Amino acid sequence: MNAVAELARRAGVVGAGGAGFPTHVKLDARVEYVVVNGAECEPLLTVDQTLLIRDGERLAAMLEEVRQALGAQEARIAIKAKHEKAVAAGKAAVAPYPALQVVPLGDFYPAGDEFVLVYETTGRLVPQGGIPLQVGVVVLNVETLWNLAEAKEGRPVTHKWVTVAGAVKSPGTFRVPLGVSIGEMLTLAGGASVPDFAVLNGGPMMGKLVENLAEPVTKTTKGLVVLPRLSPVVQVRARPLAGILRQARAACCQCQECTDLCPRHLLGHGLAPHKVMLAASYGGSRVAAPLTAAFLCSECGVCDLYACPLGLSPRRVSQALKEELARQGVKNPHKGAPAGVHPWRSYRRVPVARLLPRLGLKPYARPAPAREVTWEPEQVTLPLKQHVGAPAEAVVAVGDRVEAGQLVAEIPAGKLGSRLFASLSGWVAEQTPTALVLVRRRP
Repeated sequence: MNAVAELARRAGVVGAGGAGFPTHVKLDARVEYVVVNGAECEPLLTVDQTLLIRDGERLAAMLEEVRQALGAQEARIAIKAKHEKAVAAGKAAVAPYPALQVVPLGDFYPAGDEFVLVYETTGRLVPQGGIPLQVGVVVLNVETLWNLAEAKEGRPVTHKWVTVAGAVKSPGTFRVPLGVSIGEMLTLAGGASVPDFAVLNGGPMMGKLVENLAEPVTKTTKGLVVLPRLSPVVQVRARPLAGILRQARAACCQCQECTDLCPRHLLGHGLAPHKVMLAASYGGSRVAAPLTAAFLCSECGVCDLYACPLGLSPRRVSQALKEELARQGVKNPHKGAPAGVHPWRSYRRVPVARLLPRLGLKPYARPAPAREVTWEPEQVTLPLKQHVGAPAEAVVAVGDRVEAGQLVAEIPAGKLGSRLFASLSGWVAEQTPTALVLVRRRP
């Protein structure tokens, strides 16, 4: 394992902008390109811009170290051109490093999807069902790179940068201890500005509905978006699957709009959401090609939140199909090189300027600047699984005194996972099979 991979392992660094894949595994490789995802893919979120503007030089120095460790010929920071301050900060920061550059991106969704990002920055197509490593590329999120810089200075991952946006009184981007509650995050942003609201953990396109405001912030919480409960963004997620299937059977006219605008389809992947809808609605072999093509869905939300004129949800159908196929032990059979980029792809990318009014988000497209907080929580809940792989194993017990930054859970031997560190100084108040609860004052 190279030096930066070991750094990531020891500090508990995981992908901060997605599923939380352990970074030490991703960095234990030799590649041609390192790509830093600063696309700020989801509307309303600003963590990437905030870090690039605040700590551009520090990020560039860490990126050069990562590039050298992985033997990459170049490293590229992808930022939407419209984020002019972040682009300027990035370009100034990489100027001393000949092998580093900033790549401006168009203002379309989902520019930050890994497959889309690799194509936009290197011209390479990631295979269906594959990963960027297969085409000589490693992709890191901006905050993941920032966490590596922190680790180099001896600080493990104990805090998270989170944008709180939407229908709140004071949108902002905060750095908070891991394990604070989502309810506390809303309080930091002044509370909701509408009486009947819902919260999405993540952005408006791919975020998941928060069922309980006591849920904790984890290593992968990048944004919390508050919206009126009757918002179309919320309503699509709230509909029961049975109703979605009934609607598809009764109303899907096979217009193919979902397929025409599908980002993965436009990269040549064998995914046709309208065919998935047809096959799922009328029942077919569970291993039929249109059904197993659901494995190729990135769940970006273009189909149901933007493309479908009837408000149907191919994404929800694909999610359900993937779960059912997994239960039946069916593996993704769709592998190999894509058919080739669609010739009309550049005309079918979804402009964010259209996406915002379509989803009723334009009133909430306000700055969410970095806000310094001196507040210290009295309690944090640390899930043992905040990453892809096996849950971490606790190395502390109820009643133990812990200090902020102390190791409290280790990677299980021989398993894929990530370490976990205390985000406050205090005591272990509770231990369950899935989480540790730390409190500032002795119980």
